[in-house]
Amino acid sequence: MGGLTETWFADGYIDFELKKYTLLAYLQDVNRYFNESKLYPQLTDIIFHYNNLIAFRDNKQYLQQQFPKRLTAVNLQKLELLYEQMIADDELMEELEDIIQYSITQMNNTIKEGTDIYEWVAGQLTIFPVGLVPLESQEGYLLLCDGSHRQTLVYNYRLTIFERHDEKYRGIHTSYVSSYQQDFVHTINHIKFLLIREQKQLPNPAVYCIETPLVMPIDETLLPIAKRSLVKYIAQQAA
Repeated sequence: MGGLTETWFADGYIDFELKKYTLLAYLQDVNRYFNESKLYPQLTDIIFHYNNLIAFRDNKQYLQQQFPKRLTAVNLQKLELLYEQMIADDELMEELEDIIQYSITQMNNTIKEGTDIYEWVAGQLTIFPVGLVPLESQEGYLLLCDGSHRQTLVYNYRLTIFERHDEKYRGIHTSYVSSYQQDFVHTINHIKFLLIREQKQLPNPAVYCIETPLVMPIDETLLPIAKRSLVKYIAQQAA
């Protein structure tokens, strides 16, 4: 995917038509993936750029706090210099404001298309525990079954909690374990039995199955949405 730099709207010559062309080429690329039902990493990327524009428009200090990982010191210095130029140049300020406002509107439309797909897919997922759930469910296995009915994909999952701006957020890390042919032998309960026997590091794991009638790209759509849905499900069960 042809991406945007973190400071694309401030790079080089600041001209509305030039930046509009750059933006529309990027959005066309993102929409092509969305049309193929491939949401990630495109949805994450465009949301980052959207929030980046909002932050730049509203408060440059907030920009530095909001994106400490992706914005380098060089890029932050570039944005600070641009602010100084804006103060001294009314035409530059007006041009940049037009670029930012146009970009925010266009990105918002594309983000809505992506989130509509996300919500539709999430609504087609059924999540349930396989057998009894142990008291400790921060780590375990995710069994993913799509509408092709060909195989059950098995992932190890581990929940994490991280803090940002004095708020706590839940995250999830997964790693692929194996896959099993869907047949009369490899039921989800039998797969759990095999995992306990073969994966000695988790003698009493929490195991959740996520089923969907949909057939979607696994890595780009189904797995990322399944992971986020599992985090939400476990949090609700623990409440």
